[in-house]
Amino acid sequence: MRTEFRLSGSGGQGLLLAGIVLAEAAILEGKNAVQTQSYGPEARGGASKAEVVVSEDDIDYPKAIDPDFLLALTAEAYRTYGKVMGRGLVIVDASVPQSPEVTARTVRVPILATAADELGKKVVANIVALGVLGRVSGVVDLPTLESAVKNRVPKGTEDLNLKALRRGWEIAAAAAS
Repeated sequence: MRTEFRLSGSGGQGLLLAGIVLAEAAILEGKNAVQTQSYGPEARGGASKAEVVVSEDDIDYPKAIDPDFLLALTAEAYRTYGKVMGRGLVIVDASVPQSPEVTARTVRVPILATAADELGKKVVANIVALGVLGRVSGVVDLPTLESAVKNRVPKGTEDLNLKALRRGWEIAAAAAS
């Protein structure tokens, strides 16, 4: 079974790292995974997108064709990618205004506010988002995501990032109920 993710927002939000961590977690669980990325020339502040494909079988095409999950952290990302979502689920930050162009199933969660206000560091929004994606998708287990986070985040930030991951996992559980 193939599961496709599109993580989108602006440069500097760490979504490329989140995609890498998600792919690594899948590989740690013995699955096949591929991660691709694109971003505007501005690097910080420009549009960015990471795609992750996870499968038990061989992956013959590395890009998301019809994403099962779209994460959108900015209004631009939500409008751009949300309006072309088919059967998948859109996970959008609660601060992003709703768009009538997006008709796909949508869950609004406070990713950016959780990182900035609750955890005190907006730079961990990507890891909060990763926790949300992990829980909602069920594609990898929390302990495996924790291992991948520890492998990939800068040394000395592991505890904060693990706290952000777990908080995202909890937010997703609350949103589902």
